[in-house]
Amino acid sequence: MKKYEIMYIVNPSLNEEDTKKTIALVNKIFADNDSKVLEVKEIGLKDLAYEIAGNRKGYYVWAEVEANNQAVSEYNRIVGYEENIIRHIIVKED
Repeated sequence: MKKYEIMYIVNPSLNEEDTKKTIALVNKIFADNDSKVLEVKEIGLKDLAYEIAGNRKGYYVWAEVEANNQAVSEYNRIVGYEENIIRHIIVKED
């Protein structure tokens, strides 16, 4: 398994409970695919560099994961259509 850093931006209009559910959903993607979430940091509400889907702010979440290819593919698939996540990225660590 390889280490990855992921960052995603949760829709700022969600209440705290729905934001926590969205973060749990992302963590569950890796747990369900024989991978590990090593660390999660909720950076919090920040201004966006440009407007995304009508939002000028977003709730940033960073995580470090140890994942296999299947987990990475599943992450990209699910967050691609998850309406509560307005942007996401995954980068392999060297």
